[in-house]
Amino acid sequence: MRDYSASPVEMVASLWQNRELITASAKREVLGRYRGSVMGILWSFFNPLFMLAVYTFVFSEIFKARWNAASESKTEFALVLFAGLIVFNLFAECVNRAPSLILSNVNYVKKVVFPLEVLPWITLASALFHCAVSFAVWVIAYVVLYGTPHLTMMYVPFVIFPFIFLVMGLSWGLASLGVYLRDVSQVIGIVTTVLMFLSPIFYPATALPESYRGWLYLNPLTPIIEQTRDALYWGRSPDFMVLLIYWLVGALVSWIGFAWFQKTRKGFSDVL
Repeated sequence: MRDYSASPVEMVASLWQNRELITASAKREVLGRYRGSVMGILWSFFNPLFMLAVYTFVFSEIFKARWNAASESKTEFALVLFAGLIVFNLFAECVNRAPSLILSNVNYVKKVVFPLEVLPWITLASALFHCAVSFAVWVIAYVVLYGTPHLTMMYVPFVIFPFIFLVMGLSWGLASLGVYLRDVSQVIGIVTTVLMFLSPIFYPATALPESYRGWLYLNPLTPIIEQTRDALYWGRSPDFMVLLIYWLVGALVSWIGFAWFQKTRKGFSDVL
C-alpha cells in the first residue's frame, strides 16, 4: 500500500502542484451552487447584502443596539456585527463541511486516482470567494454610510491569512475523522453554533467581566474577529505580536491536521 508523505513540504507542494485542479473545482462548486436560478451567481452578492440590511434594521431600529454607550450611530452595530460574521462564516463553512468531504466523494477514493488532500482546499477556495463578496458588500455599505474607508483595511488579508492555516488544519483532521466516526458532523454542527455565541460577534469582549474575559480569548476565533474588526471599522493597526503567535499556532495546527490526514487516508477505502 502506498505511503503518503506527511511533511510540511508535501503540504505546500501538493497545493502548488494541484493549484489548477483546486481552482477549476472551486469554480465549478461556486457556479453549481447557483445553477438553475434566475440571477445565478449574483445571489452570492445579494445574500450578504440582504443580511446586512436585515441586521441594520433589526439591531438599530428594533433593539436600538449600540456597540458602546458613547455611540449614537444606528448603523455602527450592524457593520461591526457583520465584520465579525464574515470571519465566522468562513470558519463555519469549511469546518461544517469537512467531516463529509470524503464521504460525499467516495468515487475519488475507490475508483479514481485523485489527490484527496486537496478537497479541503477546494472547500476553502469556495468559502473565500463568498468571504470576498461579503467583504465587498461591507466596504460598499461603509462607503455609502460613512465615506472613505480606513487605510488599515489593507491589513485584513494579513489578518485572515494565518487564520486560513488554522481552518485547513481543522478541515484535514475532521475530514479524516468523519470517515471513521460518522457522528462527527453532528457534533461539529453543535460546536460551531456554540462558538458563534462564545465569540465576540454580537458583543464586544469588554462586555464580559474580567474574570471571564480570559476564557473568551482561548477561543481561536476571538483574536481574528477583533483584529479584522479593528482594521475594517475602527481604523486600528493589528497587534502584530498576536498575529505572529497566531501564525505559529496556525502553521502547527495545519501541519498536524495534514499529517493526521495523510497517515489515516490509507484506511479510507476499507471503511467506505
